[in-house]
Order: sequence, then C-alpha cells, then structure tokens
Amino acid sequence: MPNSKPKSPFSGKMERKDNQSPQGEVAGILVEFLEVAITSVVYLKGIYPSGAFERRRYMNVVVQRARHPQLREYIHSAVSGLLPSIQKGLVERVAVTFFNTDNIPMERFIFKLMVNQSFGSKVEESDLEFSLRSFLIKLSVSQPLTTVLPRDCRWEIMAYFRLLPQVSTSKDAEMWIPTDTKQWQQPPLITPIKSMNSEPLGLQLYLEHPSPAELVSG
Repeated sequence: MPNSKPKSPFSGKMERKDNQSPQGEVAGILVEFLEVAITSVVYLKGIYPSGAFERRRYMNVVVQRARHPQLREYIHSAVSGLLPSIQKGLVERVAVTFFNTDNIPMERFIFKLMVNQSFGSKVEESDLEFSLRSFLIKLSVSQPLTTVLPRDCRWEIMAYFRLLPQVSTSKDAEMWIPTDTKQWQQPPLITPIKSMNSEPLGLQLYLEHPSPAELVSG
C-alpha cells in the first residue's frame, strides 16, 4: 500500500507517486471513484435523511458526501483497504448489499472490475476519469430501476475476491472477514446500469434482485 494515506476524494485528489505502476495508478483512481459511487448509492436509496449528506463536486459532477463521520469513515476505510488487492487484480466485485429484517439480501449494486495486469503504458488519467464520470451521471438517475426497501433495512459493503490476499503479507486483508450472509438459492435478476472496457480498466455496474421464485420459496 502506498506510504501516503489515501485522501477522501471530497477533500482533494489522492496523492500520485511519480514511480507508480500503471496498475497502481488505475487502482488509486478507481478507489477514489468507488468511495464517491458507494456514497451515491446510499444516498439514492434514501435510507438516511437527505440532511445526512451535502453536495460536493467530483470529476466535474455534483455528488453527495456523507456528513456523519462514522458513515463517511466506514465507506472510506472499506474501499481504501481494498487498494492493494485491486492493484494486484485480486478483487472481482465490490457490492453494496441491502438486507431486510431477516438478514436476506433484497438488492445489490455490483461494481465488477478488472485491472489489466499486463498493461504497461502510460495511464491517460483524463480519459479514465471521463469514462468513470459517466457512471456517476448514470447512477444519479437510476432510482427507477431499484427496489423500494423497508425502513428498517440495513446495508453493508462486500468484496468478492478472485484470490484472497495473504493475511501475513497485507494488514489490509485483516479488515475483510468471511461473511455469513444468507445467499440466494436461485440466479438473481440482473439489470445493467453502465459498463466500460478500456486497456487499463474494465468496469461494469449492475443491479441484482432476487428472482420471483426466490421470493416465493422464501
């Protein structure tokens, strides 16, 4: 993990290292984006009062920033803790999962990512940010695609790894523990929101909902 602690994207750009690998640079940009995008998802679902957020600008798009320090720190520490694993291509998906009172997932926002480990050219940061900005714009108008959640629902950030990092070699691996979350028994319904595919980074954003058969059997 870089020596410099990642800054919140709302307070300034993450510090870039001159000798950073293309994968490290892509991972840094992606972690910043995920922090903003996940905050946008939580705001979109309306599970907190609108006053719990404040408007900020990121990538020249108006976004929401959590006012509550614990909420802001949870999102920030979760995604920044994934930085080394994203850089190495170990993380396949990052999910924002919403549960009902029975602890059963009702909706998932999935960020499926692929950092090209063989990419060795200079990362065009402006091009990458232009593509990621379109995700934030699309996300802001995606509420009609989502499900209405009960007032007493809860949510959490989950990461799905292609290969688990070694705990002995990464302090950040200790932040992530296996989940005992109930899983759907039937394939979920998938609603695409946005995707991109470039040389250094592939990214898909889509929704997952339980199938009608799942709801009947539940």
